[in-house]
Amino acid sequence: MTTFLFWAATACALAYWPLTARPAGTLRSTLKTASVALLAGVAVLGNAPWLLVLALALCAIGDALLSQETDATFMAGIGAFATGHLAYIALFLTHPDGNAALIFDQPVIFWSLIVLGIVMATLLAPRAGDLKAPILAYIPIILGMGITVLALPDTGALRWALPAALAFIASDLILATEKFLLPADHPSLKLTPYMVWPLYWGAQAGFLIAFT
Repeated sequence: MTTFLFWAATACALAYWPLTARPAGTLRSTLKTASVALLAGVAVLGNAPWLLVLALALCAIGDALLSQETDATFMAGIGAFATGHLAYIALFLTHPDGNAALIFDQPVIFWSLIVLGIVMATLLAPRAGDLKAPILAYIPIILGMGITVLALPDTGALRWALPAALAFIASDLILATEKFLLPADHPSLKLTPYMVWPLYWGAQAGFLIAFT
């Protein structure tokens, strides 16, 4: 059953990919939400840590909200994703094989994420309008997820966790650039939606693999 659900999630993710730049609609929302909700189902049936199940479920809720593409659902979606990242942070820091001291063994990644957070906050603050507060609150949370994943050892399946976290951050970085920094007629907007989705879904699948 877990194998079936995983491939069903993969099928939904692939079916959603060409729809990612299209206007909001029932099929689009259903495929986007199911792509991660089914991964949460795999985690449940695979006896994964409950924090992983919680994180995936919250992100699926966030997907459902963001797919509506209104300011209200965008803010609610950010809240769902922020809570999901907090669940991931708790998962990394409480893992039996984890060690918070390992975070400082990779100073390049650690300080790169700190600098990235400062740069993005500086760029987004004057451009986010009414979404400024949730955006600025979200930045340290997702970067905190990227920093705390360094507490996990680079062994076994857990080695999937770091690239998954970095892919998640990259997807959000592109999404924020697309939504707030690029002008409406910028040619890059023809490509950015198709870059965000594989990075994001690949990150969620990577976390599932790392912890199951």
